[in-house]
Amino acid sequence: MTTGALIFAFNNQDIDYVALAGWSAKNIRRHLNIPTTIVTNNQSAVDNTNFDHVIFAEPEGTGTRHFDDVGKTVPWYNANRVNAYTLSPYDQTLLLDADYVVASDQLRTVLKAPQNFMCHRQAYNLATADPLDDLNKFGVYGMPMWWATVIMFRKSNTSQYVFDCMQMVRDNWQHYRDLYGIAKSTYRNDFALSIALGIVSGHTLSVDEIPWGLASVMPNNQLTSNQIDGYDITFLDQHNKAKTIGVQGFDFHAMGKRHLGDIVANTC
Repeated sequence: MTTGALIFAFNNQDIDYVALAGWSAKNIRRHLNIPTTIVTNNQSAVDNTNFDHVIFAEPEGTGTRHFDDVGKTVPWYNANRVNAYTLSPYDQTLLLDADYVVASDQLRTVLKAPQNFMCHRQAYNLATADPLDDLNKFGVYGMPMWWATVIMFRKSNTSQYVFDCMQMVRDNWQHYRDLYGIAKSTYRNDFALSIALGIVSGHTLSVDEIPWGLASVMPNNQLTSNQIDGYDITFLDQHNKAKTIGVQGFDFHAMGKRHLGDIVANTC
């Protein structure tokens, strides 16, 4: 059985997702010893030796999103993720966001799990250890969020059903916005995944989850690297005082793209 990582990366004028993906692929090889395939429309990916395979695709759908660390609203090309099942060259795929930092071999536990599909249910603020209560639910009814940041799937009926349902949600986004009472018009894979998992599970919300929370560095926190696989997070505490914590060998979702981009630029 073949196993590998899959990352979608479509650049905009402010964020070089291909560079983030290449840096991540190097970390994936170092910690997990699996190959990485990138899906992109950027020809420069061919010259990046960290990628084992390059799949070219044009971005499907053009949305916008405000990034606090960038300080403005920028184009956001995230609608291709529903094609992960058909595009992946692997029997077992670790589907990762380009801004997910692999700093340990923890995800080997997920790759060894017998389930055909797994993802995170709960995300939390790595700096404060507080759950992201407002982000762990969506819509007017407070439906539970399942995060698309890290997904493990095997080629199976279950996985195909999930991605087919995600595509259905994406292609009928306005309908599902109305149905779930989602205020913002921007399509998000997290919403599509959450709705799809509800449908596939028969709305029982019985879903195999990655058995730990999704550690997240908030976009308004300063993220810097102090050594290989070591990072400092500077944030404001409840008294509005700046504090810094360090993490070593700990995987996390870097929600601040500019900060991670600076790290990548200084280490490549």
